Amino acid sequence: MKIGILSRNPRLYSTKRLVEAAKDRGHDVDLIDHLKCYVVMEKGNPAIHYQGRTLTGYDAIIPRIGSSVTFYGTAIVRQFEMMNVFSANESQAIVRSRDKLRTMQILSRAHIGMPKTCFARTPDDKHEVIEHVGGAPLIIKLLEGTQGVGVMLANTKKEAESILETFYGLKVNILIQEYIRESNGSDIRIIVVDGKVVAAMKRQAHEGEFRSNIHRGGSVKAISLTPEEHDTALKSAKALGLSVAGVDILQSSRGPLVMEVNSSPGLEGIEKITKVDVAQNIIQMIEHKATGKSQRDLIGY
Repeated sequence: MKIGILSRNPRLYSTKRLVEAAKDRGHDVDLIDHLKCYVVMEKGNPAIHYQGRTLTGYDAIIPRIGSSVTFYGTAIVRQFEMMNVFSANESQAIVRSRDKLRTMQILSRAHIGMPKTCFARTPDDKHEVIEHVGGAPLIIKLLEGTQGVGVMLANTKKEAESILETFYGLKVNILIQEYIRESNGSDIRIIVVDGKVVAAMKRQAHEGEFRSNIHRGGSVKAISLTPEEHDTALKSAKALGLSVAGVDILQSSRGPLVMEVNSSPGLEGIEKITKVDVAQNIIQMIEHKATGKSQRDLIGY
């Protein structure tokens, strides 16, 4: 097969591993910087141009779209879909997962456990919102944050009110979430590929930090999942329509609670700690699904 990997940085661990895994299995691989692509739309002939040539002949693509370029990146993915090229994650599923509010709404409808979450836009609501999530301490998240950036812990009600008033004044969209004390600064990252859990690790924040992201200095270890954690990860990926997903779960007294579902999960930490070849799992999924491509009905895209 001919596979295109949409990535802006060929030196990233995840990008390099996907290239290696695809080549090891005998596929032709191209790295494509999606921001340097442009689309041409005309009757019956959707096309993508890149570095002076028209991109043709691809059987599948693997989108590694950064959160800061979601709109443009998913437009390129969507154009490949219009050309009947299989995508490891569909454009609409990526868009859903990048919108934290939409993600929580979808998970709520699917009866999947999550921290109590509120979304409001006016300072008049701040007292009620704080009470709805169980009072302080509580978590405040920017909707567009990633890797722990834009996530704040308000330890007191007064502190929470001050932060909320500031963001409301700036017209910034935020989520207010329940703080799960018993998680003790840790969470679980679970990788789901093609409806199967392939790897899982526990991330622990370093002392004095409540965010467990590896990018923020958190430590990691391999972990065995409970049946409920396993099922929650699968249901979350399915609810968002993701074939490849990183599901972040908090362990709580009332069961697993989903914090986030990532459509481009990093591979470095979890491959190194679990010794699982996640990249190869992704390539095998593409081999299975891209054969005799039958991209789902694109009406409404």
